[in-house]
Amino acid sequence: MRKFAPSRRAFLAGSAAALASPALAQSEYATPFENSTEVERDPTESVRRNISSFRSLDWQPYFSNTKNGAILVDIDSRALHYWSEDQSIYRLYPSSVPLTEELTRRGRTTVIQKVVAPTWRPTPSMRERNPEWPAVVEGGAPDNPLGPLALYLGWTYYRIHGTHDTRKIGRRSSNGCIGLYNEHITQLFELAKVGTQVLLI
Repeated sequence: MRKFAPSRRAFLAGSAAALASPALAQSEYATPFENSTEVERDPTESVRRNISSFRSLDWQPYFSNTKNGAILVDIDSRALHYWSEDQSIYRLYPSSVPLTEELTRRGRTTVIQKVVAPTWRPTPSMRERNPEWPAVVEGGAPDNPLGPLALYLGWTYYRIHGTHDTRKIGRRSSNGCIGLYNEHITQLFELAKVGTQVLLI
């Protein structure tokens, strides 16, 4: 009888999963990654994952303080980090990020509004690219791309929000927003406040 010898592919897949598990455990609930914004390509396409970059970080290289809390979004590793003002709470969430560099905004802003059941209105450029999209999707609708909750940022049209399409998390799938699983945006919504610092890198 021939002994089972694991293939190189199985070994690499197992190693990648092992590398990811400590980072995933950083979030309060180690559940799958939540949803994001409007997809303009087939989300089932094979997408390169940057598992090695999905790890806990220290806030100090990115912020001078954590007044009002701090959110760091790392576009390359597709991860959102949150630190509370007193640094007693740290969360790490997988996220969806913009489809292209042209749709990506980097820099510093703040949370300016917290919205329950946000209404979604595609931007003029989104309607131009996708004329079949509706002008408005009311908050609470099952097909609303913003999910149940949204943190509005100081930049027009930019949000951190949930999504009902969980395939988008961990992918380049949005038109500029940062998407989280609905259970993760629920946690972040409770933790963040108006005035929380936000940095996208």
